[in-house]
Amino acid sequence: MEKSGGKWGKMFTFAENSFFKDVRMRFFGNIEAKTDAKGRVFLPAVFRKELTVGSEERLVMRKDIHQRCLVLYPESVWNEQLDALNARLNRWSAAHRQILRQFMTGVEMLTLDGNGRLLLPKRYLEVAAIQQSILFKGLGDTIEIWNPEEEQKAMLSAEEFSASIEEVMSEQE
Repeated sequence: MEKSGGKWGKMFTFAENSFFKDVRMRFFGNIEAKTDAKGRVFLPAVFRKELTVGSEERLVMRKDIHQRCLVLYPESVWNEQLDALNARLNRWSAAHRQILRQFMTGVEMLTLDGNGRLLLPKRYLEVAAIQQSILFKGLGDTIEIWNPEEEQKAMLSAEEFSASIEEVMSEQE
């Protein structure tokens, strides 16, 4: 709290690392949907609500770097990811510039229309092998968009998942 001109008493100011600065969106769940003939799809209400709570209006979409799916980043999350990548890259290294160039290739800024729909460009639908059926997967601070059949192919078996998570969590201790 700071003191103002005296007449009004004390005034509250937000610190740089206050609770309000650290509010994070958490997307989770698997929600099936369908695109229309133009490639529009309703973003699930539970995800729209998280965006609203996080005061996010724009999304950044790109193809996933590992799987055959699309990834939606709230703009603030995208900016954090891009800043983290840039912090590790040397702008004077040709190899690092190529990594950044490739990471940024095909990035698309999206906004929801008045009905809560996204327009997914046809080239992205083709890249992710999406026809009409879509699976939205909440992945913490991002949302993946899958062809449901491709998503099933990408999943680990129960045994592989168990062994992998045990290995990852054991490394933390």
